[in-house]
Amino acid sequence: MSGGLFADLFTQGGIFHSRDVLRPTYTPTELPHRGEQINALASVLVPALRGETPSNVLIYGKTGTGKTAVAKFVGKELEEAGFGVKCSVIYINCEVVDTQYRILAHLARHFDKEIPMTGWPTDQVYAEFRNALDDERRVVIIMLDEVDKLVRKGDDVLYNLSRINSDLLQSKVSIIGISNDLKFTEFLDPRVKSSLGEDEIIFPPYNAEQIKDILEQRASLAFKPGSLEEGVIPLCSALAAQEHGDARKALDLLRTSGELAERARSVVVLESHVRSAREKIELDRVEEVVKTLPTQSKLVLYSIVLLEEQGTRNITTSAVYNMYKQLCPMVDTDYLTHRRITDLIAELDMLGILHTVVISKGRYGRTKEITLSIYPSKLKVTLLQDYRLKVLSSVNVPTQARLGL
Repeated sequence: MSGGLFADLFTQGGIFHSRDVLRPTYTPTELPHRGEQINALASVLVPALRGETPSNVLIYGKTGTGKTAVAKFVGKELEEAGFGVKCSVIYINCEVVDTQYRILAHLARHFDKEIPMTGWPTDQVYAEFRNALDDERRVVIIMLDEVDKLVRKGDDVLYNLSRINSDLLQSKVSIIGISNDLKFTEFLDPRVKSSLGEDEIIFPPYNAEQIKDILEQRASLAFKPGSLEEGVIPLCSALAAQEHGDARKALDLLRTSGELAERARSVVVLESHVRSAREKIELDRVEEVVKTLPTQSKLVLYSIVLLEEQGTRNITTSAVYNMYKQLCPMVDTDYLTHRRITDLIAELDMLGILHTVVISKGRYGRTKEITLSIYPSKLKVTLLQDYRLKVLSSVNVPTQARLGL
């Protein structure tokens, strides 16, 4: 069997033992520096093993502080405890399953109920779930990750789930809500808020030393022995600690560093691979943001790219506006006012796509000088992926647009 295209790549073997250990979906068997939170959640859920209803609990903390990992870890331990009471833990990511119908249908399907993707009255889906849930004695823990995403579309499902125990004869239900947003409960119905937040657990950010411990533990599982240069893990943890103690980003950085080393056919991950990985991750993030921008913002960015290509020094808001006004008719769209374009530039600055500095021009007032935070050539390729802007790739824009002051 020839392996064709992949034969050489496959026989190199690579430096990973299991790269999935570094992905967010992996639930480790040990969670360094989260013993306090693990014990707090276990204390809340232990009544389930006696057949009693645990309190509902809200888990708060910034991204990458171990909330989901701890909840899944404790949930798995609960299911496997085996003290004579059947406990089931159902995990739902509310960023994906984001409406009352979908949540209830997902829960009903967990108990082998056939629910169509759409079409039934919500009351019917709720009844199917409740009946399936109550056909034997058990305690069910429903984990709603990113629960704040659900609340933005109304809190009906939280209201129904938080009161479901009054409709059950045999089973009992407890809800764990997980959120990055400490303030999302302000938008809840007071009855839901009091029911949902019976207990609260706060997850603080990790510091650099704690992230280093987490990376060392995962790296021992993810990489083959001797695959990491000595400074790689300290560098990854230091960079992630700057990002508010986000362990998820640190793990992502380490995995991407390994992948870049592998593609370069290196047998060791070097610090240079970490720096390249950081640039790549940041660039990927910015690219994703650019792709989702409205057309007007994309036209503003394309105007800046063209000014850069034409060698314009000290790109000002007025120069951008003059170029932008020439591009609008080419893509068959009306142009906005100068003031509105200034606002869009400020928004792009906040997103980190460009950088602006206010410059005084004496008696001529003040203006903003604009520089891009990404390579113009890379940004241009990303912008031209939008079918509305494709026409601009074959258009020569006169250089007088850059004469604006």
